[in-house]
Amino acid sequence: MIAFLEQFPAVVQALFGTLFTWALTALGAAGVFLKKEINHQLLDTMLGFAGGVMIAASFWSLLSPAIAMSEELAMPVWVPATIGFLLGGGFLRLLDSLLPHLHVGEDHPEGLKTTWRRITLLVMAITLHNFPEGLAVGVAFGAAAAGIPSASVAGAVALALGIGIQNFPEGLAVAMPLRTTRISPLKSFWYGQLSGLVEPIAGVLGAAAVLLFRPLLPFALAFAAGAMIFVVVEDLVPESHTRGNVHLATMGVMLGFSVMMVLDVALG
Repeated sequence: MIAFLEQFPAVVQALFGTLFTWALTALGAAGVFLKKEINHQLLDTMLGFAGGVMIAASFWSLLSPAIAMSEELAMPVWVPATIGFLLGGGFLRLLDSLLPHLHVGEDHPEGLKTTWRRITLLVMAITLHNFPEGLAVGVAFGAAAAGIPSASVAGAVALALGIGIQNFPEGLAVAMPLRTTRISPLKSFWYGQLSGLVEPIAGVLGAAAVLLFRPLLPFALAFAAGAMIFVVVEDLVPESHTRGNVHLATMGVMLGFSVMMVLDVALG
């Protein structure tokens, strides 16, 4: 394992990048030690912000480089981006229909029927969000290591930073509802941060895959973008609207998009 990491430094970069995004998830979950409940207006604004970051990252950090890289392939440049984007959304839809999970504020689980506890189902819902985010960071570092002109380590770092920032409210969103029940602050924090541990795994897999199979890189970038857009449209935006704070959530999306765009353009 160590020899593999030494051979592929981008995998190490992806690992540290996604450990950072997981740490921000844990930091958000740590909010349960300060308060038992969170202001719903603040939560919905933060969820909107997370959605805005993911939308911006999908284009600036993933789709745009994917289109640029497609010039190396013997096909129209729009083909890999389109195929990868649709496959990413389709893959998340498949997981969404199969993996048992429960969204915050809902009473009926989605996916296959199971006897899992409510707390496990809540964690699985956020884990579904975090997988494409970790994959996106890993693929971005892999693209930079592959020497693609439109990709850079600085751009991958900007993506990791943006994903990390929007992970803060996600960690809080899964830990705080647990705290409002009889679950202790420590257990609420544990389950909240646990939902982010999938990101380092996805990041390492994403970076290793594109290094080993470079022709797949444009498809992989677009795949990650499609998966993230699915999460935004399927989960984050609807959840931020359930408590009536539509305008705050919308402003959060605008702010999140702007922050991620600035990060990517300035650092990438």
